[in-house]
Amino acid sequence: MDSLITAAARALATGDPLGALKRVALREDAPALALRGIAMAQLGDLVRAKALLKSAARAFGPREAVARARCVVAEAEIALVSRDLGWPAKALDAARSTLEKHGDHVNAAHARNLEARRLLLIGRLDEAEGRLAGFDPTTLPPASRAAHELVIAGIAIRRLRTKAARAALGRAEHAAGQADIPALTAEVEGASLVMNTPAARLIARGVERPLLLEEVEALLASGALVVDACRNIVRDAGMIVSLATRPVLFALARALGEAWPADVPRSSLVARAFGGKHADESHRARLRVEVGRLRVELRSLADVSATKRGFALKPRRPRDVVVLAPPAD
Repeated sequence: MDSLITAAARALATGDPLGALKRVALREDAPALALRGIAMAQLGDLVRAKALLKSAARAFGPREAVARARCVVAEAEIALVSRDLGWPAKALDAARSTLEKHGDHVNAAHARNLEARRLLLIGRLDEAEGRLAGFDPTTLPPASRAAHELVIAGIAIRRLRTKAARAALGRAEHAAGQADIPALTAEVEGASLVMNTPAARLIARGVERPLLLEEVEALLASGALVVDACRNIVRDAGMIVSLATRPVLFALARALGEAWPADVPRSSLVARAFGGKHADESHRARLRVEVGRLRVELRSLADVSATKRGFALKPRRPRDVVVLAPPAD
């Protein structure tokens, strides 16, 4: 590898894409095309970056399997940044296997992180966790360690394991500081904001207040009956009833949860569930039907009792009823 390619690769590793381009901007050989593609990706020109990397992969000879695999990994990273989740995951898996086989453990680890990030983005948390299980990132360079810890933190955040998330973010911050790459430091800072920004609102007994992620975790473990408007479920510490495909039933459950322990007038329930401003006899008949369906769905957690003016939610066991809502509806 010639000195210009070496210098350009070193510039990219330290987050200096312009410095890399100054060295290889006019070259059309395969290594230069690959480095130009990565530089353009760091500068945000993802379309040009993708084209350069494809050209580089074609330009590398049949004996340069490692170089082609590195191009595939770079393309996969661009796809993730672009949220192109339909990018062929099998190609990335094959590239990772090639890199591991040839001893390029740093880029193989990067490929593993990208696989886990993709699974995280599409909500397959168990598989994402499995990709990283048993992997020791301590031998990786700082930038790769930071990326690894960001994925660990992302999984922990989605599982509401806030202590584990904070620990991973702390390790990511330390590794990013060692790497001294501004874009990576900014990514870690952005991920850390999640922990210090209201993640939801608590509505209970007519009072509303914001909740941080740790407070959401504590609430879900408290034993309260939670009408969760973030996931459209009703839950307590031991059971979950999903109403994600029953929007009318969930609208009724939320209205009843917000009013608890008071009841809710029939006219208010009609407005919340059906959008009607005035409850006529047809609305009242439909309301009775939907309340009956809600009783069936919630039978293990609560009853829906009729009152003189409407309906009220009655938990099966003594407990508070609260509504967990998104930060902004």
